[in-house]
Amino acid sequence: MKNKEKSLMEEILNREKSNGKNGLLDNDDTLLNSTVKNLPEAKKTEQLQNNYFKNSEIYKTDSEIKNLNNLNTIEKVKKNENKKETETIKKIFSKKETTESDEEIKRKKIIKKFFKKRKLQVLSFTPYIRTEIEIRNIMKDVIIALFPAIISSALVYGTRALLLIAFSVLSAVVTEKLFSKYFLNDNNSVHDLSAVITGILLAMTLAPLTPLPIVIFGACMAVIFGKLIYGGIGKNIFNPAVIGREFMTVFFSSTMSSGAIWFSQELLQLSGIKFFTGFTNSPFTNYLDGLLLTSSGSVGSYSAFALILGGLYLLLKNRISWHIPVSLFATFFIITIFGNIPVSIGGLLLTGIFMATDMPTSPSSAPGKIYYGIMLGLIIGLLSMFGIKNEILSYVLLILNPFARIINKVFRPVVFGYDVKEEILKQSEKMILLTLGIFAFAIIFLGFHKIGAMPYLVYLYILISTLNLISSKNKNKIIHKNLKNAI
Repeated sequence: MKNKEKSLMEEILNREKSNGKNGLLDNDDTLLNSTVKNLPEAKKTEQLQNNYFKNSEIYKTDSEIKNLNNLNTIEKVKKNENKKETETIKKIFSKKETTESDEEIKRKKIIKKFFKKRKLQVLSFTPYIRTEIEIRNIMKDVIIALFPAIISSALVYGTRALLLIAFSVLSAVVTEKLFSKYFLNDNNSVHDLSAVITGILLAMTLAPLTPLPIVIFGACMAVIFGKLIYGGIGKNIFNPAVIGREFMTVFFSSTMSSGAIWFSQELLQLSGIKFFTGFTNSPFTNYLDGLLLTSSGSVGSYSAFALILGGLYLLLKNRISWHIPVSLFATFFIITIFGNIPVSIGGLLLTGIFMATDMPTSPSSAPGKIYYGIMLGLIIGLLSMFGIKNEILSYVLLILNPFARIINKVFRPVVFGYDVKEEILKQSEKMILLTLGIFAFAIIFLGFHKIGAMPYLVYLYILISTLNLISSKNKNKIIHKNLKNAI
């Protein structure tokens, strides 16, 4: 039984396998028949497709050729345009180069001319915010203020006084004109009229019969060693007129110290004017007439009224302030209560109004000016105690002029934000130290005068100032070379 069942099963399985194979073969035959039947149609479609692709490629090639031709023409046009543009640009740049080269040549010529005219590049200094007021206008006002004193000197000594003033002014102007080229590299420094004032003030401090060659020497030294050697106006430490007078006293001491140059009855034109005594004869009216005109003293001190008139003019024109003259006069009159001082009123007014108010050699702040005026009066009293007479006003300025810049630093205005009381205390401490220093310097100065060493001080001053000048000239040459190389 079992064997029969196995044989039946095997037969069934074999039949299923055979059926499966036959089915597969049948399907394959149908597929083959369908492909065989469809062969000519496929070939047709392939040919059509190939023709289409060929036509499309031909069309593409034609269009590409056309595009290439168009591109070539466009490129040619662009090349032509670029050539034209480059040619025009070259022309423009060639023109620019020629213009630039011309400008460079002109610039070099201007620079060469500039350095031929000036060996040093002149730079501007502070303050950069400036007013319309010029130095020349200030000097004009000072000259106008000095005219009443010049007229009064002409009334007393006539042409002699005028000749002395004229020679002093001319020699000062000529000296500045000749030497300003070497010292300042500038030929136009005469136009500020500072040399004219130096000549007038020097003549005002001299005796009326001072020999004219000595006057010329003093004016030349005043300009050279009083102003030009420091670099010109505004840079000098000492008043130039005082320097000129001191050179005269050192190099011509016998002439300057003789009494013969102070008075001459033959040359005297007018000894005085009796104006107030014409109303009532009294000591007070005689004193007023002496203030109006007198024949004693230096050329600029003959008329106190003329000097006061000039001072009022300068005050009205705002060329000076009242601080230095008023503080000086007040201190002087307080000192005269305790003793006699050999200084004329005219000489004191000339010093206080015209010489002590010299801008470069005096303080700039109002408290500093008041302090400066007080110290002038105190040093005058100190010098009179030691018996100095003729040179007392010159020595006062020589002692205090170097301290003007230190006084500016001590009496500097209090900056906003700082404690005012603390700053005032600091300033007062500095002021005490400064006062002690000024008195110490004045005593040393007097010691040199007593032992006759003033000529040696002048020689030392000449040596130091010339050495400073040489060193500054060398520095300027180096700067000049650097500027040339930079340009």
